[in-house]
Amino acid sequence: MMTIAEVAKKYGLTADTLRYYERIGLLPNVRRTSGGIRDYSEEDCRWVEYIKCMRAAGISVEALIEYVRMFHEGAKTIQERKKLLLEQREQIVARINEMNDVLAKLDWKLDGYEERMLKFEEEHFGK
Repeated sequence: MMTIAEVAKKYGLTADTLRYYERIGLLPNVRRTSGGIRDYSEEDCRWVEYIKCMRAAGISVEALIEYVRMFHEGAKTIQERKKLLLEQREQIVARINEMNDVLAKLDWKLDGYEERMLKFEEEHFGK
């Protein structure tokens, strides 16, 4: 079991972010001690890790809320959840392709950059 501060540190999030995730339904209701302190279980931590990973991939909070809602509805939503994840995967692949295009353009720009800049400077500014 872990406190909110320990979970925040472990996953590189703020306590406010964890509270927000709980408030909007991304995290199940985290158990609390008799003193009202959040007590994160291993399962809670797995959800935090999953959410952080999906957010880092660019998946929207809204899509994650929908996924978590369906997850809690049980096995009857398996196909719907899979469809949602496939849609998110397609969006990630599209972003990866866009980034690969940008990377190729940047690589092209960098290839021979020093020589081109030296030639440009000599032609325009002399030495």
